[in-house]
Amino acid sequence: MTMADAGRVIAGTARGIRLAGPGAMTRPMGDRVKETLFAILESDLRGAAFLDLFAGSGAAGIEALSRGAASATFVERDVAAIKVIRANLERARLGGPAARLVNEEAVRWLASPRRADDPRWDVAVVDPPYDRPDLLLAALEGIGALVAPGGRVVAKHASQVPAPAEIGLLASERERRFGETTLTFYRRVEDR
Repeated sequence: MTMADAGRVIAGTARGIRLAGPGAMTRPMGDRVKETLFAILESDLRGAAFLDLFAGSGAAGIEALSRGAASATFVERDVAAIKVIRANLERARLGGPAARLVNEEAVRWLASPRRADDPRWDVAVVDPPYDRPDLLLAALEGIGALVAPGGRVVAKHASQVPAPAEIGLLASERERRFGETTLTFYRRVEDR
């Protein structure tokens, strides 16, 4: 069985390492999208708690760890994808206590009462399947209270499905479009 290619780590300690993808159904984050995403997030990453929601290959969280995030939590419902994330972490030499893998459906995991006791994330990437905009909205609605004040959330979504300007505790601050893919950047806002 051959694995799909999920691109490479762009910068940091694992720079140049090629990542495997869980299969044909996974949309890898292209290098151009990843470069833009992490250029914008760079100042927020050092020492950050990073959340990779709908993790797929784990490329976003692995890039964050490579660039100096203190920890990354990878949430993915597919067991095969969890195995690929684990292998990618080993390949990038970024496994260990800084990397936490959660095999659960992302929106259900966000809604769990146990999340109230978790530390808050500084940066989160939300990347649900493009054909499920309902999951994007549910995840954005649920994640706001779990992000540190002033923290950032990035939604990766299909360009033809606009992300809301405000949702829950999040307000959009910018958007970057790459053909079929758009990144919408949010900040956690305080009591409005």
